[in-house]
Amino acid sequence: MTDLDLLLGGGGRDAARHNAAAWDRLARKGAALARPATDDEFAAPLAVLDPLGWLGDVRGQRLLCLAAGGGRQSALYAAAGAVVTVVDASSEMLALDRRVARDRGLSVRVIQASMESLPMLAAGEFDAVVQPVSTCYVPDVQPVFREVARVLRPGGVYVSQHKSPVNLQATLTPGPQGYALVEPYYRQGPLPAASVAGSRLRESGTREFLHRLEELIGGVCRAGFVIEDFVEPVHAQRDAAVGSHGHRGQYVAPYVRIKARRRSELER
Repeated sequence: MTDLDLLLGGGGRDAARHNAAAWDRLARKGAALARPATDDEFAAPLAVLDPLGWLGDVRGQRLLCLAAGGGRQSALYAAAGAVVTVVDASSEMLALDRRVARDRGLSVRVIQASMESLPMLAAGEFDAVVQPVSTCYVPDVQPVFREVARVLRPGGVYVSQHKSPVNLQATLTPGPQGYALVEPYYRQGPLPAASVAGSRLRESGTREFLHRLEELIGGVCRAGFVIEDFVEPVHAQRDAAVGSHGHRGQYVAPYVRIKARRRSELER
């Protein structure tokens, strides 16, 4: 049994183990989502990460970057003054967080673990949890939301971004009638492996799962949160070439972003 097997709950969680290895490879290759924050991003970190101002002033806030390795989110939030912990299943992605924190003189706590199981974190430990697109890598989102609710203090904010289910249903390139829905909405198991060369929407070598809006929005509510805002970040470009990311974005919103607040026990 490997160290990662122990971290992920020995003997099971094939998807988590598979995806951790896939992200290790992507990090070693310098893939787009495994590139540390740039000097320009450090000049205005919250404008980059929180353009809607959902988190407000993070100085002194205990902030968890969940499934967010790669040397970008953790470092930028730390530069903005937050007390940052970053959790990721990929050791190579976390190596980037350690390197950037060291090079920038930032303090970041780094933990290798699966997003579904965080026993090393205390109940109510954080004021805010931020989670970039990552729930597509787990077969069931509810354990993730339950763990976030557990480690977040009552009144704390959970900001998460997810791949839209329609995004994962639709073809990556257009056919004679445009972008077709080829995957069933009520599907079980991982999505078929896709040809992802040049795509910004699927990550090479990973195992992904489609989660319905009911599972994402309803799941957050059932875990003990109140949703305060919901947006679909715009990736459409009016004059984009046919088949490009910007062109597909005119027809399919690739992501959804949710702002939720942890209810107190008295509000349940």
